[in-house]
Amino acid sequence: MRSQTPRAHLAIAVLLGVPFCALWPALADDAATSEPPQRPSIQFNRWHEDWSVLANPRVSHDAFDDLKYIPLSSDDPKTYLSLGANLRERFEANDAAGFGIGRARSDDYVISRLEAHADLRIASQVQIFTQFVSAFAPWKTLIAPVDRDRFDLEQAFVALTEPVGDGTLKLRIGRQQFAFDLQRFVSVRDGPNVRQSYDAAWADYEIGPWRLISFYSQPVQNRDLRALDDYSSGQLTYGGARIERQLSETSSVALYYSRFNQDNARFVAAAGNELRNIVDARYSGTGGGFDWDAEAMYQTGRIGNQKIDAWAFGTIGGYTFPNVAMSPRIGLQFDGASGDDNPHDHTLGTFNPLFPNGYYLTLAGYTGYVNFIHLKPSVTIHPTSALKIVFAAAAQWRETTADAVYTQPNLPIAGTAGHPGRYTGTYGQIRVDYAMTSYSSVALEVVHFAAADAIRRAGGHDSNYVGLEYKWGW
Repeated sequence: MRSQTPRAHLAIAVLLGVPFCALWPALADDAATSEPPQRPSIQFNRWHEDWSVLANPRVSHDAFDDLKYIPLSSDDPKTYLSLGANLRERFEANDAAGFGIGRARSDDYVISRLEAHADLRIASQVQIFTQFVSAFAPWKTLIAPVDRDRFDLEQAFVALTEPVGDGTLKLRIGRQQFAFDLQRFVSVRDGPNVRQSYDAAWADYEIGPWRLISFYSQPVQNRDLRALDDYSSGQLTYGGARIERQLSETSSVALYYSRFNQDNARFVAAAGNELRNIVDARYSGTGGGFDWDAEAMYQTGRIGNQKIDAWAFGTIGGYTFPNVAMSPRIGLQFDGASGDDNPHDHTLGTFNPLFPNGYYLTLAGYTGYVNFIHLKPSVTIHPTSALKIVFAAAAQWRETTADAVYTQPNLPIAGTAGHPGRYTGTYGQIRVDYAMTSYSSVALEVVHFAAADAIRRAGGHDSNYVGLEYKWGW
């Protein structure tokens, strides 16, 4: 009999009746001669939203906007408090997680996440952002650290924005979430139930087409023994420096160096304290109907008494037919990551995907960004402006048969390392995204993975995944 995790997500609304135009009469004169600004959209990172536009009396207002914008100064509309929340509910059916190796039955469950935040702004210079999370996984038989976090502090940071010279300096310190590019290797990890936070110090200087970033972090680890017990420590650290340049309105390049440290790390062919020096380069852009994103990463360092020599790359490109019905896009994704081709040469070649986001491959978790070559053509259509449908099929190989087949994020499948069979399988994917309103959406993802002999010899078989998701943001 299934056991259901109890939960209660309560929303309390307190209506405040402060007339904005009474606080700032000058706004009425400005509104008469200019177009009113648009309401901000609900963003992936909620701390990017600026709700001070609600000070303008001509901006449309929704229910509970008196909680989205609580003015704190009669002189400066940029000094305010904003409250908000996110809800995500996803049903997942997976008939063979890990290709059924070590699992006797399928798993059907719900992952449920509620986030609530408060965003304090002071004169466009100081921001204090706090966000709590409550995440559960009813009916899930095997609970991983990314599945459940009953109540904890997800983000709590102070940010300062100041003009320096001809540019702008942004400083951020505290528990926060950040990601790079398409989140192949450094992500917020939004696919699973518990997002990845970092206890970090972040500095960002923007001048003209340039952006310079430096950061140091201790990634937050979920313990979930009691409320508010997530932690970070010097046993797991990640930091570095990054430079970006905008080449044109639609293209950019980025290069960064980072350093990853992890105590007591374990791989198929090595174990011990892990230190990786990482260089990453990326080029992306759009133009003439084409879009492209190419990234490469190289890792060196040591784990225990072994050297590290690993690499990975990821490319996505496509062409959109704008004058054709439903604006079809033909895409091609080509990715690769090294494995360890000799377990006895005192050099570990297994790539560490760091903090990957499952969305980049599939939500099913059948494909890890380790020891693999991945080729994925796709077709995307937009039957309406609010509806997007993606059809994709992918083939997958091991980079070397000396290393294992991996599932997300970097979990080796027992019985595959050192066994023949470079080809690991083919999968098909259908994903449907529908924006119901400006603050709610639904999505459906279906994946079928046809396992090849390398997996079947280890006791695995074909796998099927269905995910049905609802998102709401306020």
